[in-house]
Amino acid sequence: MIHFLKKTKTAAVLFLAARLYLGWTWLTSGLGKITEGFNPGGFLQQAVAEPVMQGGGEAMAYPWYTAFLEYVAVPNAGVMGFLVMWGEVLVGAGLLIGLFTTTFAFFGGMMNMAFLLAGTVSVNPIMLVLAVLLLIGKGNAGRIGLDRFVPQIKKKLGRTPKKHEGPQAA
Repeated sequence: MIHFLKKTKTAAVLFLAARLYLGWTWLTSGLGKITEGFNPGGFLQQAVAEPVMQGGGEAMAYPWYTAFLEYVAVPNAGVMGFLVMWGEVLVGAGLLIGLFTTTFAFFGGMMNMAFLLAGTVSVNPIMLVLAVLLLIGKGNAGRIGLDRFVPQIKKKLGRTPKKHEGPQAA
């Protein structure tokens, strides 16, 4: 399975479909937040007031995350809103063009996890699974995209890693 994801053209085409779906979803979500004005303060306060519960509602499932939201995110809602809006736009654009695909998939997955930990299910589980698959596929995930040209650019810039020849004999 790993060989299929990392090496085959079929997987590259499937990754293209996943990238286009994720990229469009992130980009349109971020642009919507930018054009409509986005203040996550109410969402964050709601996530603190009604955290994800476990054990039949007896205990918070993620008390550490609720504390992060309460003491870091809520007091800095403006900064968090800026990071979410522009993070969504950048992740979406990067995935659409297939540039630094695994990096943008990682940050998209991190946003999905943040939303899930705050109690927002929506499409986040599906998006998270697709992001993880893109991470597993590594270079093949951006093969049909600008990632294809990154090795040539690195080579022209003289940034190709030198091969390690093992320990030197004394």
